[in-house]
Amino acid sequence: MMDKDYFAHETAIIDEGCDIGEGTKIWHFSHLMSNCKLGSNCNVGQNVVISPEVVLGDNVKVQNNVSIYTGVTCEDDVFLGPSMVFTNVMNPRSAINRRGEYLKTTVRKGVSIGANATIVCGNNIGQFAFIGAGSVVTKEVPAYALLVGNPAKQIGWMSEFGHRLEFDTKSEATCEESGEKYRIDNNTVNKIGQ
Repeated sequence: MMDKDYFAHETAIIDEGCDIGEGTKIWHFSHLMSNCKLGSNCNVGQNVVISPEVVLGDNVKVQNNVSIYTGVTCEDDVFLGPSMVFTNVMNPRSAINRRGEYLKTTVRKGVSIGANATIVCGNNIGQFAFIGAGSVVTKEVPAYALLVGNPAKQIGWMSEFGHRLEFDTKSEATCEESGEKYRIDNNTVNKIGQ
């Protein structure tokens, strides 16, 4: 593995068949299991487990102590906070093998998931959604939604820069940092420009 264009700390374990993109960094005591795929410029923190067949897009940031189980796909620019976890079986039992029953979860581009959050399998997360620390996601999450709590409830909307959106009487909002404008229509948010 000397001809690699990514960095792996000497304590990291990388199983056969992993596809790791250029510029990706894998830190202390992390384990990438067989046939997982990581895009370019990802950062995998310390003590992370990435199970077989998991797919991470480009520029995914995985903080320390995160578990990403088979069935999970994260698109580009996803942030996974410290000690958050995905599940992949709805009704696990130690004595019953459910490997053929893994439910898929897709995390769309630009999503942020806070520390200690849990994503229950089979629930996709829409682009640029923001899941607060400690939240337990038990249903589908719309694009740009802000969710907190256990079970997670939507309390608002977030911009692509991670700021809360306040919609006016014309159903429009402006991100305080980027100046990008958003419109809400029928409980769906779309970016409309600057």
